[in-house]
Amino acid sequence: MAKLGIGTILAALAAAPLLVGCMEFDPGLAGEIELGTHVSDWHDEVIYQLLVDRFANGDSGNDFNVDLSAPGKWHGGDWKGVEDHLDYLADLGVTALWISPVVKNVETDAGFDGYHGYWTQDFAQPNPHFGDVPALRHLVKAAHDKGMKVILDIVTNHVGQLFYYDINENGQPDENVQGGHCPSDHYEKVTGCTASSTVQHVSEYDPDFDTRGIQAYTSLGESGPAPVIWNYDPASNHMPPMPEVFQNRDWYNQRGRTLDFDVVDQLLHGDFPGGLKDVNTSRCDVKQAMVDVFARWVELTDLDGFRIDTVKHVEREFWRYFAQKVRQRLGPQGKKNFLMFGEAFDGNDELVGSFTKNDLPAADVLARENRCVTDGIPIKAGDQLDSVFNFPQYYSAIREVFVNAAETQKIQDLWAQRPKHWGTEATRGGAGIVPSESPVNFLDNHDVGRFLYWEKSVPALQNALLFTFAEQGIPCVYYGTEQEFAGGNDPANREDLWTSGYDQSRSTFLWIQRLAKVRRTYRALTHGDQTVVWSTTRKADESDAGIFAFERSGGDAGKGYALVVLNTNPDHPSTTEFQGDRMKLDPAVAGKELVDVLSSSKSTVGGDGTLSLEVPARRGAILVPRDQVK
Repeated sequence: MAKLGIGTILAALAAAPLLVGCMEFDPGLAGEIELGTHVSDWHDEVIYQLLVDRFANGDSGNDFNVDLSAPGKWHGGDWKGVEDHLDYLADLGVTALWISPVVKNVETDAGFDGYHGYWTQDFAQPNPHFGDVPALRHLVKAAHDKGMKVILDIVTNHVGQLFYYDINENGQPDENVQGGHCPSDHYEKVTGCTASSTVQHVSEYDPDFDTRGIQAYTSLGESGPAPVIWNYDPASNHMPPMPEVFQNRDWYNQRGRTLDFDVVDQLLHGDFPGGLKDVNTSRCDVKQAMVDVFARWVELTDLDGFRIDTVKHVEREFWRYFAQKVRQRLGPQGKKNFLMFGEAFDGNDELVGSFTKNDLPAADVLARENRCVTDGIPIKAGDQLDSVFNFPQYYSAIREVFVNAAETQKIQDLWAQRPKHWGTEATRGGAGIVPSESPVNFLDNHDVGRFLYWEKSVPALQNALLFTFAEQGIPCVYYGTEQEFAGGNDPANREDLWTSGYDQSRSTFLWIQRLAKVRRTYRALTHGDQTVVWSTTRKADESDAGIFAFERSGGDAGKGYALVVLNTNPDHPSTTEFQGDRMKLDPAVAGKELVDVLSSSKSTVGGDGTLSLEVPARRGAILVPRDQVK
């Protein structure tokens, strides 16, 4: 492990060629910070996602602007509250915390507060609602002392609503109503207005996308690019972005609000609806600044990984640079196996997986990208992220199969695509995992309605949890799932966990606790390869309707073997048999007795390697050979 004095780090940061004197991080901090590697294999981990503001309030001293009357307001959770409840998480079986962004945010905007952390105003300062840097450092150290890792949620794609486009050039932000004609032929093509249009509403905070950049215009016509004006409202923290280098207006694409995410230009360069300003991540100085600010948070607090927001809205060349440079910077300081997984909110498996592929760009492209390198260590490969949040499975399996009881063949079809769409080699100097074998699997999160909102059945929830804990990859539990929260879409899915009393007797808390223990106990469930042995297109009253079964064995599991059988049908028991065809298993278990480690029931595999197993509606089993039962 490397010991770094705070002054040493600040001095090194200040020497960065493009960021001289601008990247201040709490210079009053004293003492040293040890960077270390606290994880040996991410396959063994169970991630728990939490929104700091909604998890626990441990320090009333930072409870300013708290309003519990509405889910869109600050509620008072903080890092001290998380630290105070680490035992609760350890009892649940959690081994890694994914905490919401820590940087200072816009305080409030359009009646909603920045409690979630995705409205960055200052990349270099902690959010005062959550605590100071020593408090965050103390949380990370306390987690490490309990064997837990800490993953930080970060945003590189955009900042909060920190400027407006002065379209009419009167020096103030306006909500304009215009009508009767389009200001230009180009504007007609972009917005769809016509000569017969009677009324148009234009917000200078959030105007519609324009491929040229937002243009100034009045009733007399256009007059060139609209000036960008920084907001200045200390009360709501609508302030120019910090560190000061982020106040370069050319660091933003300035094309207005995305209207169609299927248009690549809008996907990559448009502002996020709601006025979140898109950063020009193709610039070398922007790439360097993003590496500096986020690597610095690791150096300050000894974090173990990043969950990265909105990756599909950023060019892949940025991810090659960012991921490799973060690894190159942190590795020599003792931070190995640093996990970086991204969020592409999309059901397209090819798109989502593309951010994990090591597709080395053409030599001229790589040479162009290497012009951004200032430390003498070139980008040599196509390495990007270690993994991604498994949204394709969320849509195809969780929502379709486990909620809507669709055919389980959908899961097998999706899994079959992954080796083609996702990276099949571990990133160099990365987390040490193969992306196609290591998706971050989940049932719900802060951006979608909770599982129990869509399907009120607790057995269905628990069956889906069994699936995510037993399949290949890293399971991720959204806070409150263990307490059977059932909120709908944002912000209803961001409930206060303290209303549950942190109950450890609820059936789903105990179920997750049990699944985590089983997963730790049987190496096949964390390191085994994955083979589907039964799926079906039937979903009505057929004998196998809703059955999905897969084996976990081989890989790094040694002699470990597990058979996972799930019945997703909501109405009746189903079997691994249809019209005389029985489930065929690995020949290695032919004739062996298998024990369901969840119920202790026993089944014997036929001498021909087949097994017919009946599973109750919305239930599942994890079966291992009797001589492997622990």
